[in-house]
Amino acid sequence: MNPELDLTVDRVIRAPRAAVWRAWTDPDRLARWFLPAPSRLRVERLDVRPGGALVTSMSDDGVAFVPHLDATYLVVDDQVRIVFTNVIDSSWRPADAHPVPMTAEIALADHPDGTDYRVIVRHGDPAARAQHEKLGFADGWGMVTAQLAALTEAE
Repeated sequence: MNPELDLTVDRVIRAPRAAVWRAWTDPDRLARWFLPAPSRLRVERLDVRPGGALVTSMSDDGVAFVPHLDATYLVVDDQVRIVFTNVIDSSWRPADAHPVPMTAEIALADHPDGTDYRVIVRHGDPAARAQHEKLGFADGWGMVTAQLAALTEAE
């Protein structure tokens, strides 16, 4: 972790690691928490394997959907770690990543109260990190992490 380049979210989720993993790897579950409410997410492609696609669309009204994320999985360690990037799109082409180019690592570990959940979002330079922070990283990723916790803790 490099504080000049990376942003993080850490939380204990009071649910088994398998439930948190399912929320990341099942398209129906992912659609329920991966965007801050009340926005809606549609999962277009979810091929959770190294080199696989993560493609989503979003809607603010539940009717008109626009592109949200077109990314490629880099690392998938079952129930331990997922790494994806938006700098390579789902067709393995260099991408003009919006709102900022990033690589996100989601790490899961057992915790006495459930799952130790850690997100590290890596940026290529301090300006990209600062832009992501200014766009509301803490609020946005914090809200979706709370939504993830609510979903998995209710199961």
